[in-house]
Amino acid sequence: MQVWIYSLTSVFLVSLISLVGIFALAFKQEQLRPITTFLVSFAVGALFGDAFIHLLPESYERLGMGLATALYVVFGLMIFFILEKFIRWRHCHCSLSHSHHHPVATLNLVGDSVHNLIDGMLIASSFIAGPAVGFATTIAVVLHEIPQEFGDFGVLIHSGLSVKRALFFNFITALTSIIGAVIVLVCGAYFEKFTVVLLPITAGGFLYIAGSDLIPELHQGCDLKISEAVKQLVAIILGVAVMAALTFLEH
Repeated sequence: MQVWIYSLTSVFLVSLISLVGIFALAFKQEQLRPITTFLVSFAVGALFGDAFIHLLPESYERLGMGLATALYVVFGLMIFFILEKFIRWRHCHCSLSHSHHHPVATLNLVGDSVHNLIDGMLIASSFIAGPAVGFATTIAVVLHEIPQEFGDFGVLIHSGLSVKRALFFNFITALTSIIGAVIVLVCGAYFEKFTVVLLPITAGGFLYIAGSDLIPELHQGCDLKISEAVKQLVAIILGVAVMAALTFLEH
C-alpha cells in the first residue's frame, strides 16, 4: 500500500507540472532564459546522478552485471530515441506555418501522452525498488519536465489554441502518467521481472535525455560567457549532489 501511495502521489504531482506553462506568460523571454538554463543544467546532473547512483546499482543488484543488464540500458536509449525521432514528443522541429498548426498541436499532445505514460511506469517501478530510488527518479523526472512543459505550452499556443485550452489539454495528457503507474503497480504484483527490467531501461532513457536533449541546449549560443558556463557546471554538480544525498534515505 505504501508503494501505491508514494507512486500515485508522485505521478500526480508530476502531472501538475503541465500547468507551469501559464507562468511563462508572466515573464519576458529575457527573464525566462536564466531560469530555464538553470533548470536544464540542474536536470542534467539529476538525470545522470539518478542513472549512475541509484538506477544502475539497483539494476546490477537485482539483475547482475551481465550482458542482459547492459542490453536493457541500451534498449532504454533506443526507446527514447524512437520517441523523439518518430513520435517527436519533445516538440515539432519543422518550421511552423498556418497550414499545419493544428496537426503540430495534435502530434505534440499524442507524443506527450506516450511520454508521460512511460514516465508514470518508470516512477512506479522505481518505488517498487525502494523509496530512495523512487524519490530520486521522481525528482529527476520533475526537473526535466519543467523546461519541457514550457516548450510544449509554447507549441500549443503557437498552434492556435487559447491559453485555457492549451493548459487543459496539456494537463489531460499529463494524467496518462497515472495510467502508466497503475499498469506497473498491478502487473508488478504478478510479474516481478517486469518491474525489475524497467530500472535499467529507465537509466538508459535518462542518459539519453540528459546527453542528447539537455546538454545540447546548454551549448547553444556563440556568445556564451565563461561565467555562464561555470554556473551551468555548478548547477549540474548540484543536481548530482542532490541525487547522492538521497541515498541516505535508504539507511
